[in-house]
Amino acid sequence: MDTSLLELDALAQAELVRNKQIHPEELLEAYLKRFEQLNPRLNAVITPMVDEARQMIREGLPPGPFQGVPILLKDSGVAYPGVPLSSGSAMLKRYVPTYESELVTRYKQAGLVIVGKTNTPEFGLLATTEPLAFGPTLNPWDGARSAGGSSGGAAAAVAVGMVPMAHASDGGGSIRIPAAACGVFGFKPTRGRTPLGPAVGDVMNGLVSHHAVTRSVRDSAALLDATAGPAPGDPYWAPPVTRPYLQETKRTPGRLRLAFTLRSPFGHPIHEECIKAVQRAAKLCQELGHEVEESMPDIDYEAYKDAFLTIWKVGCAFSVESLAQASGCRPAENMIEPLTRALWEAGKRISGDQYLSAVTVLQRLARQVAHFFSRYDVWLTPTMAEPPVPLGTFDSSSTDPDKVINRGFHYVPFTPLANATGQPAMSVPLYWSSSGLPIGTHFIGRFGDEATLFRLAAQLEQAAPWSNRFPPCLVM
Repeated sequence: MDTSLLELDALAQAELVRNKQIHPEELLEAYLKRFEQLNPRLNAVITPMVDEARQMIREGLPPGPFQGVPILLKDSGVAYPGVPLSSGSAMLKRYVPTYESELVTRYKQAGLVIVGKTNTPEFGLLATTEPLAFGPTLNPWDGARSAGGSSGGAAAAVAVGMVPMAHASDGGGSIRIPAAACGVFGFKPTRGRTPLGPAVGDVMNGLVSHHAVTRSVRDSAALLDATAGPAPGDPYWAPPVTRPYLQETKRTPGRLRLAFTLRSPFGHPIHEECIKAVQRAAKLCQELGHEVEESMPDIDYEAYKDAFLTIWKVGCAFSVESLAQASGCRPAENMIEPLTRALWEAGKRISGDQYLSAVTVLQRLARQVAHFFSRYDVWLTPTMAEPPVPLGTFDSSSTDPDKVINRGFHYVPFTPLANATGQPAMSVPLYWSSSGLPIGTHFIGRFGDEATLFRLAAQLEQAAPWSNRFPPCLVM
C-alpha cells in the first residue's frame, strides 16, 4: 500500500472503503506496520488490540461514517470488555472490565475499528503523560519533551499518523493540552454532549468530557455527530443542535466577535512564543473578517483555582476508591504513585460542605463567564503558557499535590476554565515555534455552541492548513 493513504483523514479513508478501493483488513495491516515502526520510539500505545480489531472486521462492520477506519481508545474512562483498563496505574494493570462503555458502542456503530489503547498519566491527573507503570510518551517533535496530558498517547499517535484520530478525555485540558503539544486538532465538547455511562453519569461535578484528537476538523465534527447525545438515564445532557456538526464545517461562521487574552489571570509570565501564537491567530481572524479585541472575563481567578483544586482532590479520592472496589485491588504503597496517594489522602480530608461550597463557587463563575459571552462569540487564549515542557517537569514522586497542581495552572492557566463552566473549547495547531515545536491556540465558545467553533475551525484550517505537517524525525 502507498503509505500516503495513511496521511488521509478518517472520512477520506472511509470513502475508499465504501467505494471498495481498499479493504478494512488492508488498512488495518498498513497501520499495524506504522505501529511497529513508530510506537517503540514514542510509547503512545500501551495495549495493542490486534486480535480484537481483526475479529471486528471478520464479523462485519456496520456501514457507518467511518467504516473500516482504525481508532485508538485512551486507557482511561472507557471500558472495552475483556481488555485491561489500567488508567495509567500499576494498581489496575490486571483489571479487565466485563462491560462496554456507551462511547465504545457508538464507535463500533460508526464502523470504527478499535486497534489499541493509549498511554495516560495515572488516573489522568497531570498535564503530561509519564506514568511510572508504563513509562513516558515522548513528544514526536522533540523526544526530550512532554507530549502533554492526560491524553498524551492519543495525541502523539495521531501526530505521527499511527491513526487518523484517537479517543481522548478532558477534565482540565486533557484533550487540548496534548493536541497543542503534538500539533493536532483537539476539541472538548459541551458538558453532557457525549455519554459517560454506564459506569458513571458524571465525573467531578461535570468537569470531564470525552471526545477526540484528530488531524482534520471535519473528522472531529463527524465523530461528534456519531457519538453525541444522551444515553438512557444520563443525569443531564447538552442543548440540542440545529444541524449535524459536519454540515457546520461547510458553513461560513459569519462575522464573529472575538476576545483575545495575552496575560495569565494568575500573574505568571506567558512565553513569548505562546503570545506570538495568539497574536497571529487574532490577526488571521481579523483578516478573515472577524471583530477582534483584547479582553478577558472579570472573575475571582484565585477563588476559581481553589475551588477547582478542591473538586480535583475529591475526584482523585473517588477515582482511587471506586476503581479499587471495581478491580478488587487495594492501593498498596507500591501500587500507586506518591503524588496520587497524596491527592487521594487530601481528598479524603475534605468535608462534604467544603466540596459543595467549591461546586457553588464554580457555578457562580459559570454565570459570570456566561455574561462575558453575551458580548463575545469566542474567547481566544494560549492553550499553554509555555511550549511543550521537558519530561520530568511534573514530578509524580512528589508528596506535595498543591505544589504540583499549582505548577499545572502556570502551564495551562486557561484550559481548566472551560471544564469548570462546561463550555466547548478547542486547540488549533496554527503556529510552530522558531525551534520547530507546535504551539496550540485555544478557542472557547458559548455553552452548547460547538457549531460556531467548528465553523471557525474549518475556516482557519482552510486559511492556514496544518494536516500535511508531520514530525520530520519520526514519520515514514
